[in-house]
Amino acid sequence: MRNRLRVLRAERGWSQAELAKRIEVSRQTVNTIENGRYDPSLPLAFTIAKVFGLTIEDIFEP
Repeated sequence: MRNRLRVLRAERGWSQAELAKRIEVSRQTVNTIENGRYDPSLPLAFTIAKVFGLTIEDIFEP
């Protein structure tokens, strides 16, 4: 699954650590999601979408 997480995070000037804190996961988890090595669970995807004020579909694509 592809995602826009890195771009959205950079637009806000957040580090991976800052995003990780906001979504309550480790920085390593953010890194693996950004690099497409890990697809987040549905609850985590909803949390990420909420933090960015977007829908899941705006962030993740199959």
